[in-house]
Formats: sequence, C-alpha cells, structure tokens
Amino acid sequence: MKNEMVKRSHAIYWASGIVSICGIIFEVLFGALGSYILGDGVKQYTLTISLFLTGMGIGASLSENVMKQLITTFIWIEYMVALIGGFSSFTMFGITAFAPSGSDALFLYMVTFTIGALTGLELPILIRKANEIGVELNRSTARVLFSDYAGGLIGGLLFAFLLRPQMGMVKSAFFVACINLAVALGVLYLFRKEIQHIKRHVMAGLTIGILLVAGLFFGEEMAFSFEQKLYKDPVLHMEESAYQRIAVTKDEDDVRLYLNGSLQFSSTDEYRYHETLVHPPMGFVPDPEHALILGGGDGLAARELLKYPSLKSIKLVDLDPAVTELANENPHLLELNEGSLTDDKVSVEHKDAFKFLENSDDFYDVILLDLPDPNNESLNKLYTKEFYSLVRNHLSPDGALMAQATSPVFATEVYWTINETIESTGLHTENFHVDIPSFGNWGFVFASRNKIAVEDLDINVSTEFLKESMLPSLTVFGKDEDREITNDEGEQVPLKPNTLIDPHLIQKYEAAWRNY
Repeated sequence: MKNEMVKRSHAIYWASGIVSICGIIFEVLFGALGSYILGDGVKQYTLTISLFLTGMGIGASLSENVMKQLITTFIWIEYMVALIGGFSSFTMFGITAFAPSGSDALFLYMVTFTIGALTGLELPILIRKANEIGVELNRSTARVLFSDYAGGLIGGLLFAFLLRPQMGMVKSAFFVACINLAVALGVLYLFRKEIQHIKRHVMAGLTIGILLVAGLFFGEEMAFSFEQKLYKDPVLHMEESAYQRIAVTKDEDDVRLYLNGSLQFSSTDEYRYHETLVHPPMGFVPDPEHALILGGGDGLAARELLKYPSLKSIKLVDLDPAVTELANENPHLLELNEGSLTDDKVSVEHKDAFKFLENSDDFYDVILLDLPDPNNESLNKLYTKEFYSLVRNHLSPDGALMAQATSPVFATEVYWTINETIESTGLHTENFHVDIPSFGNWGFVFASRNKIAVEDLDINVSTEFLKESMLPSLTVFGKDEDREITNDEGEQVPLKPNTLIDPHLIQKYEAAWRNY
C-alpha cells in the first residue's frame, strides 16, 4: 500500500512538471503567433504574458470549488488544454485568412486567457490530490511548485531551440497538445480504480487523440493553404526559419519575396530599388575597393555592386542563413541575383548587424543598409543613433552609406526621423526617393562625412532605370512628404533622433502604416 502511495505521489509531481512545460510552451507560442500575424512583438508578448497570468490567477481562484473527483477534473482539464491549445495555431491561420479584420487578435487573446485559466486550475488540484494521498501539505505544495517552475524553464528552452525552428507553430501546437493528452491518459490509467465510468473518459481521450494526430500530420498543409490567402499570388516556397516566416510567390513573371508577411521585393521592379540603393554612393566614392551590405540576403544589392571592377571585396551580413540559402538555391532568386552570393569577391556572415559592427575593425568605402523596416524592437535598434554611429565608425574617410528608410509618403515622419537620426551622428545627408510600383514611393538616406553634391555623382555602369541626369529630381520632395511636418493644429512637429533608450520610431511606424 505504501509503495502504491509513493508511486502515485511521484506520478503527480511528474504530471505537474510535464504540464508546466506544456503550459509555458503554449504561452510563448501564442506570443510568437501574435508577433508574426499581428506584428509588434513586444506588445504581443506583453499581452500574452498578462492574459496568461491573469487567466492562471482566475483559474487558481476557481479551483477552490473543486474538492471532489480531483483526478477526473484534472484529466478533463488536460483534455481541454490539448484540444484548445492543439488547434490554436491552425485555427489562427484560418481566421486570419477568412474572418474579418480583428477577429484573429480577439481569438488569440481569448485562447491565451483560456489556456492560462486551465493551467491555473491544474496546480491546486494536484496539490490537493498529493495531500489526499498522504503527503504533508507543505511538502506536497513545495514539490508540485518545484516541478512547475522547473518545467517552465525547460518549456521555454524547448520552444526556442527545438520546437519552433524544427516544427513551426502549427505542428508545435499539435505536438505539445499530444503530450498534455498523454499525461491525462497516464494519470487516468494510474488512478483507474477510483474513477467512475472510466470507459467514457478513455473514449473521449482517444477521440481527442485521433484529432490531434491528424492535425500533427495534416494540419500544417491545411494551414499553408490558409496562409496562401494572405498573399496575392500562388506560393512557391514557404518555410519558418529560426528568425522569421519566409515565403516566395510567383504569378506569371512576377516573383516576390516576403518575410513575416512583409514584401521584400517584386521581380518586376526590384531594379528600381536596388539601383537607387547602390549606385549613388558608388558614384560618390572615387574607385571604391571594399563594400559592406547589412541585410540584403537575397543577393540583389550584391548583384549591382559586382558591376564595379574596382571593388576587391564585398562583405554581406545577414542574420538569417535561411534567406541566403534560399537566394543560392531557389532558381527564381538565382536568376534574379545572377548567383552574386557565390562570387569570389563576396563573403557572407550570418550575424546580427549591430554585433557585427561592434566586433569588427574593418573599414569600408561604401556601406549599404538594406534592412527590413523598423516594425519591431529587434529591428528598431538598427535604426538608432547608436547603430548609425557604429556604421559611421566603419566608413573610410571618403566613404558613403545609403540606407533604405521606408516611404516618405506613407510614413513621412518615420522617414525624416531616420534622416534626423543619421544626421545626429555628425554625417552630412542627402535624401532620395523613387517610385517603385510594388511598394509605392520609397525613400533612401545618403550620408557621408563629406558634403554631397548630387549633380557630381557619376553612374558609369549599366542600369535598367537610373541615369545621372535624373538624380537631382530624386531629391525633390512634395509638400505632403517633405521635412516640414505639421500636426492637426498646423504646428510644426519637432523631430528627434531615435535611440536605444528612447525607441520612439516604432510607435511612429505603427501609426503611419496602420491604414495600409
């Protein structure tokens, strides 16, 4: 009898640790899901944690009413966690594709709160059961809580380093739900003698299990069809790397690359963007020999740089190896970038641009900032005074940089704040914008230690769009896109540099792009 009690108490501690692992994985999974689909990672993770913990508190409070049939209640809680949590990512993609705007956010927050509440119900019930078996209350509470907290650490590490990179968000949800279900069935078997109508519980568990296994094997393929609805054109390639969701679409001759749902280029007009990014600074620096691209893992900026015979080396630094691998393997991207990343002059490093510059002692004649827009905190740091100061410190004395700086039409204040931030490092700036049909009107900031005379820039390589005579016109901005920004009262809005301590650019970016 004593051995049976010990066996059951150990089972409760193990169950506590395992369901805690599952709970924390669901919590961070919902944060990642919100960050990917809804944007603003800090906001989504903050809401996820807040709602999950609030749900846990309410669940723990409700557990006061559960004094009988503790094991049966625990089993059905796990069934509900498995069913709701397992189908959470799958359903989220479906709602995003087909339901009205805003429905996906409401669904995600409701699921987060519900799973949190069910998780809050689990622990008090397990503690009571351990005490009921004969373990002293203080010992049972301490051991269950230890299992819970230790499981939380394991869950977070598993999601970050194994589940998300290897399985993605849809499969991860189904897989973790299967673990919840396995715990429930294991407890059901161990405590079978004290459960009434056990066949009903077994049949319910098996039914849920069939649904979860089906979701594990077929859910991602169906979710992929849902996600195709988010893109204008048929999806040729879709993957979830350790850093982002990558999609390549194609309709007739139009090949497009998306990162986390944001368009990176269209093959029909990408040359307009990349020629404007590359050739003005290359035409400014006499006989440039060394160039640096931060971002640009698609190889298109490198393609333009390779037109210059004076260049001896091109260093490309992109965080995500999945992007550069795709650029080297996908036939559509290879055709566009002309195999630029395999050229002997080009070397690729997969690092965070900020850390790369902090740890590098090299100087470059031209630096190109071909980075995604500052739509989250990790990208925002690449649009701060601190980052641009690092870039400046790696410029040769006569060097120049060109930074993509979002749209001066759609995000006027954002564009000029980026310019203000670069100017705050002591560099001279010149402003360019160009019409790119797939993007709209797009802006760039040209900067150097030396004053910039646009009329003196030379373009001596082949281009499809850019020519010397048109460069001055690209520096002219209309009244609704120039630096004189006013509020509703007609007062001029002061601009200040974006910094790591005061990352106000994110809020401006969100407000500017909310309606587009």
